[in-house]
Amino acid sequence: MSKQKTEFVEEVTVKLSKLEGSGIIKGLGSLDRRFALAGQIAESYRRIRYVQIIQGREVSRSSCEPSNESFDPLKAAIVEARAGRIDESLWMVFYFVHFGKNLKGGWRYAREVFNALGQQSPWTWEITKQNPKAFRKWLANNIPLLKRQGVPGGFGNHRKYTSLDANASDQTGAAFETYVNWIGPANTHLERFKNLTSDCADCPGSRFDTLYQSMSSVSSFGRMAKFDYLCMVGKLRIFDVEPFSVYVANATGPKKGGKLLFGGNDSANLSNDELERLYAVLRVELDLPFSMQILEDAVCNWQKSPAIFRAFRG
Repeated sequence: MSKQKTEFVEEVTVKLSKLEGSGIIKGLGSLDRRFALAGQIAESYRRIRYVQIIQGREVSRSSCEPSNESFDPLKAAIVEARAGRIDESLWMVFYFVHFGKNLKGGWRYAREVFNALGQQSPWTWEITKQNPKAFRKWLANNIPLLKRQGVPGGFGNHRKYTSLDANASDQTGAAFETYVNWIGPANTHLERFKNLTSDCADCPGSRFDTLYQSMSSVSSFGRMAKFDYLCMVGKLRIFDVEPFSVYVANATGPKKGGKLLFGGNDSANLSNDELERLYAVLRVELDLPFSMQILEDAVCNWQKSPAIFRAFRG
């Protein structure tokens, strides 16, 4: 562990100890558990910092080229945003979240779908929004090639129940079409976001929540996908949103982990509202950028191994 990470973990461990002393946290009780949770918070913070770090670096144009195996939709989103192509940038965020990075196949699914397997022009936002049904038809015709044997592929861990199915109402074809419909083919992303949040208080959390609720119309985007997408929009500084809630009502790991952390066991009698309140207290006490996203991720991973830190990646 680097000196910087060690110091960060020690700092977080002290904050957790203070919260234990105040009675807000009841599920630690030992140095091992405090260290394990602090380690998960450090890991989650590292993932947030990664986005900030690459935003400050020169990003190779090859990362945006779907014909290149180094294609990375997150880096492509950064390059497109720098060039002022916000619609294409947020379209890459959609690809980033929808497909995820597979532990073995990397970004192959996202790259090959975006590149239309080299058969035609890439499925950019400008092209896809004009005829999302044409995209679904193309996808249906090419699933066997995308899933060909002997070449690692697949979705990321957060999307492990997603498939390439072009026709099912809750899979890739529908996700693309309903995303286009959510933005509206006549709108830019920013126009849509501003219209949806026009009645919000000038608060990143309020804007996040409004967009989160609206995004339920995007097929296959449940709690985690909506959360991840909007967090990335905020981290890329494209639109000022930040989660002030974990959305535990539809969560699994963050709810179980929250009960363990705040109630002392994973079946503690804590309502969703109470869990949200306690998460909010912890967010304020940690005082880190995007604290709620860090906690959502860290507590979910911590509850899998409460006394021994394990890095969960992929």
